Amino acid sequence: MTIHWADVAAEKLAGQGPQTVATGITPSGQIHLGNMREVMTADAVFRALIDRGAEARLIYIADTYDPLRRLYPFLPKSFEEHVGKPLSEIPCPEGCCDSYADHFLLPFFDSLERLGIRPEVFRADRMYKEGLYVDAIKTALKRKDEIARILKEVSGRDLPPDWCPFDAICRSCGRLNSTKVVNFDLERETADYVCRCGHQGTASMRGEGKLAWRVDWPARWSILKVTMEPFGKDHATAGGSYDTGKRISEEVYDYPAPYPVVYEWIHLKGKGAMHSSTGIVVTIRDMLEVVPPEVLRYLIIRSKPEKHIEFDPGLPLLNLIEEYDRRAGEERALELSKVGAEGPSAIPYRHMVTAVQIAGDDPEKLLAVLERSGYETVKRDQILSRAANVRAWLDRYAPPFVKFQLQEALPSKVKNVDPQLRETLGVLAGRIGGKSAEEIHNEVYSVAEERGIDSKKLFQAIYVAFLGQKQGPKVGWFLASLGEDFVKERLLAASAE
Repeated sequence: MTIHWADVAAEKLAGQGPQTVATGITPSGQIHLGNMREVMTADAVFRALIDRGAEARLIYIADTYDPLRRLYPFLPKSFEEHVGKPLSEIPCPEGCCDSYADHFLLPFFDSLERLGIRPEVFRADRMYKEGLYVDAIKTALKRKDEIARILKEVSGRDLPPDWCPFDAICRSCGRLNSTKVVNFDLERETADYVCRCGHQGTASMRGEGKLAWRVDWPARWSILKVTMEPFGKDHATAGGSYDTGKRISEEVYDYPAPYPVVYEWIHLKGKGAMHSSTGIVVTIRDMLEVVPPEVLRYLIIRSKPEKHIEFDPGLPLLNLIEEYDRRAGEERALELSKVGAEGPSAIPYRHMVTAVQIAGDDPEKLLAVLERSGYETVKRDQILSRAANVRAWLDRYAPPFVKFQLQEALPSKVKNVDPQLRETLGVLAGRIGGKSAEEIHNEVYSVAEERGIDSKKLFQAIYVAFLGQKQGPKVGWFLASLGEDFVKERLLAASAE
């Protein structure tokens, strides 16, 4: 039997002492489904470790002290003045949160809770301001020539002789990316800098600057005792930030590099890899309005991290939901996808798509439609939650041919239906009494065959009679959902036209 990829990682780590599984994202824009792969990968390994009885913790590091790198398309022109400043020190772009970083982090944390992911959260700005990085900064400054040599040997980057691994924040303009450290005092824990804005000053190593990314990452490993961390393939390239981080961690900070799990991108069908800077995103919050949290977990956990995921929110998403509900996938992936006590739904998602469109926004009517179809409605809350998912999917992603509206009165288009087909609708009205959805479906074929009619045309006539269009959901289940009296009345009315 194939062992799930999360258990493979857990097996390699278990028995080596306490484990710290880390994940982190820079909140520079909407945290999207592509970002979620990193967090979900970490959580799956964390759960697998706990299942093995290992001592483990899951941590999330928000890179809130990273600078705003450029004016992203979703930002107003006025934010140009904030480019280069740490994300935690920039105002909220919509004025609803304490900072730019919080604007994107807080909804993300809400989504994590709904997904059953509860990490210990570290914010980089607080870590720097609370002095957690001071010793790492001093070590980096003392051994900056050695770090520069490692960066040159591993990445091929030529650094200037006066390169410094510590970037100060200018007290005048507030930018992190426009300063140059010219001197430092390890005893006073300060660094002197000059800024392109013309200001000269002295920055404390306690929160008035940060380590350059390729040094910050390995420093963080040693500070938080990280033993496993997933990261995107961009960091895993030869000479990339993991390769340099491994050398710096082991040779400068005397700490073993964490076990790596490299993941591929999630692509949005027809648009490419998701990136908040390009606007190709599906936010996690939006996705949780469309699918249950268990299914969103399953989307990622069922695939090996090194395999890219082509995400199509149209009909293929329905296939994924039904695969989960039927427990047709790998059992371990389903187990690792579980959130709380709620399990798969016994009502096929496709049928929910039909039922929701029949019932509209009336929950009692929805339950009645489902009961007529032979489904139990005891789990009312779960059903109504799924119904909300379906409505969101219909509004945002459903292809036009899936959508329909039940007509309250006989559609005028029935007059255009061939008379022989209309007559056959009357015959069908007398043949559906007391039958199940599948039996009704089969009866349509039987009646068509008996009367020498093309069954496809008979299906189209049925849709026209109820929906005013030539296509719709699976006929047997659709008619069973409507109620026997209503169906008979409508078929007979159509036949009399």
